[in-house]
Parts: sequence; C-alpha cells; structure tokens
Amino acid sequence: MLQRTSRALVLPGVLVLMLVAAACTGGGGDGGGASESGAAGGAPTTFSVTLSEFTIEPAMIEAPAGQTLSFEVSNTGTVPHTFAVDTTDGVVVTRELANGDTQTLEVPPLDAGDYKIYCTVPGHEDAGMVGTLAVSAEGDTATAAGGSGATGATGATGGMSHGGVSVQEMLDGHEAGVLAFPAETEAVGNQPLEPRVEDGVKVFELTATEVQWETKPGVFVDAMAFNGMIPGPEIRVQPGDKVRIVVRNEMSQPTTVHFHGVTVPNEMDGVPFITQDPIMPGGFFTYEFEIVDPPGMYVYHSHFNSTEQVGKGLYGALYVEPPGGFDRLYGNVDVEHTLFLGDGPLGFVLNAKEFPATIPIVAKLGDDVLIHLSNDGAQIHPMHLHGFHFQVVAQDGFVLDNPYMADTLAVAPGQRFDILVKADYSGVWAYHCHILPHVEGPEGMYGMVTALIVQ
Repeated sequence: MLQRTSRALVLPGVLVLMLVAAACTGGGGDGGGASESGAAGGAPTTFSVTLSEFTIEPAMIEAPAGQTLSFEVSNTGTVPHTFAVDTTDGVVVTRELANGDTQTLEVPPLDAGDYKIYCTVPGHEDAGMVGTLAVSAEGDTATAAGGSGATGATGATGGMSHGGVSVQEMLDGHEAGVLAFPAETEAVGNQPLEPRVEDGVKVFELTATEVQWETKPGVFVDAMAFNGMIPGPEIRVQPGDKVRIVVRNEMSQPTTVHFHGVTVPNEMDGVPFITQDPIMPGGFFTYEFEIVDPPGMYVYHSHFNSTEQVGKGLYGALYVEPPGGFDRLYGNVDVEHTLFLGDGPLGFVLNAKEFPATIPIVAKLGDDVLIHLSNDGAQIHPMHLHGFHFQVVAQDGFVLDNPYMADTLAVAPGQRFDILVKADYSGVWAYHCHILPHVEGPEGMYGMVTALIVQ
C-alpha cells in the first residue's frame, strides 16, 4: 500500500540513532583578523572585512573599547551577503551586498566584551558566516595596530576552534541538532489540493499571500506562499484531464504562474507582458489547458520578480499520474516522497525547512521508496544518500530508457528527477546536499539535511 511521507509517520526516539557521522565535515580554521588604527584625535578605528561563501574574514577582530569602529566591508562571493555586529543596543548591519559591492559600516563605541559578527541572510550564519568582535579596554588588547586577532585551540574542550566556538560548544551543538530532529514547526507544505469538477473540468484554486514562515523552531522569515504553505499544495492530474487553475493574488506586488515543463497554450504560459498581463494585487487569472504530457513530476511557480517570489516560496508540484498511480511506471511503490531543494531568502532548505525541522522519509524494511526531487533554488545541489545506491528512473517528467545507479545526484536549478530506493538496510541514513557549507558547520548540522529512516 502506497504511503506519502509526513511528519506523523516518524516514531519518537528512533532518531537518537542518527549520529553526528550522518552528515559531512565542517571546514575552515580561523581567519586572519588584521586591523588598522585610524588617525588620532577621535578618528574611527578601521578594519577591513571580506565576505564570501561562507566565511567572514577575519572571523576574530580585536578592537579597543570606547572608540568608534569603522568596517570597510566587501563581498567577493557569488551571492548576496551582509555584515552585522550584534551590540548591546541592537544590531548594526550593512545592506545586502552583491558580488563586488562594498560598504563602510560604522559602529558606535562599545564597552569591553565579546560581540557577535555575522551575516543576516537566512542560513548563512549557520553555514559559517559568524565570528567574534573582541573589544578590550586600553592596554588589554593582545593585537597591536595592524596585527592579527586570531586565536588558536588551546585544549581538548576549552580552546577556540572556528569563529570563537569552543570544542565543547561544537560537540554540544552537533548533539543538540541530532536529538531535536525532526523538530516541530508551525506549518508544512506539499499537502494535497483536491479539485472540484465543473462540466468535466478539474478546477483548482491557488491563492498567493505574504506570510511569516517558520523554517526551524523559533526562526520566522518573510515568505510568500500558495494557500498558506511552502511548497505549495500538490496538484495531481492524469493524462487527458481538462484543468482549470484559478490564481488569486493577495500580495502587495503583482505575480503570475508558470507551469514548468507542462505543455500549455501560449497564452497560458504565465510570462508577464509576453503571454499575459501581471496578476495585480487583489486580482486573479484563470489558467486553462488539457494535460497532454506523459506521467511524471512537473512544477508550478511564479514568473514575476521570480528571484524574490520563487526564492520566498511561490512554487509547488504538479503531478501527472498514470491511472493506478506511479506503480504503473516503476513497478511497486510503497512510499512516495516529494523533496524541493531551495537556497534563497528562506535559507538552505528542503521543502522550505532547515535541519533539524526537515521531515524524514520513513519506510519499512524492504519497501520500495520513490523520491521526487525538484530544485527551485539558484544553485546546483548534489544530493547524497548514505548507505544506499539508488536508481535514477526519470528526469524532467520523462522516464529514462536507461535508468542508472548512483549515490549522489546533482540537481540543477529547474531540474526534476525521480529516484527509487530499495530500503534493504534498517537504520537512520542521512540524506543531504554534498556542498558542505549547505549542511554543516562548527556547531552541527543545519540546512539541507534530512534522513531516510528504515524501520
């Protein structure tokens, strides 16, 4: 009997088996931390800071108390970053800096103490973009003007390792994340959307809204959702169906919807000012077409201001199912699971959740597991499954004439794959992106990590 995975299927306590070995090795040592003193007479003390994927250099900055601090910040990475200082009076932060951008950030005089420096883009702090601003009273600063502010490890559990994180903090962070998995959050996506039938036409209703979305416990981000969920609700149809999808816009900006990979009449393609006018706030648009494509996984997503709108959650799955379900394509299917990969404003996410709030895939020993993969992010994600070789059976909605075996599958933006896993080995098996800064840092696993649990 086919089951589609959901959080309710997870048995409490089984996840204690998920050891820290489940993911991959975090990287990087301390940054250099060079600083420069400004001119005398009250001029700011100036520091150069470089941002990239996913580091702040230097990760340790030593500065004098009671003086204005000026940070010359540049981004040499490929994605936007910020530089923030968490002071006792609030967070002082740059704008989002694109590749090659620079900005000077001035921070008012601070009392002696340690202050967090970090990137505020969701997921980037967890990826390693965090460090320490160590402010010392005059005469206490270990670094002369122009010298290095890095600290090294000094003991088995008491030394500093990465960005001011001690070995014990590293151990505690790794363990806490594993024990919390799968952590509960406010809402989940990929819920089925049932149509109503009017004169033989299947009618689906989608409403786009701006929401606060919980990516992991207590972390809420600005997001956009269809029907209040990310990913949006699953639409399931069959070849030959006549389909009507009514999209209502309750956001503060226009939108459209494109049916990615689906063959539709040109006027239904969802591209603003080419095939339709944008759906204005308070408005709606009706998409109507017949399903002529073969069974497989397809996607619907925004095509207006899509870097923001898709990045914030306006996407979902459209399945063309054969009569009798995907068993007809692939043989027996006991468990079916949808997995959207994302890396935009929501952070590094699987189905819009960060570890430990990702939902595991749960199967019984011997089950045949079908996983639908779709990348609606902006980066390639090589997805690696521990403990198994899986069979890649379909790409972009088409069953492959020559399926192949793999344990890691690179999914580019816009691509979809179907993979089959024979759950022959019991245990908790990590499943994660193998770009390491997307999944693990000095304080444990985060981001694009989940697990296949075979019971």
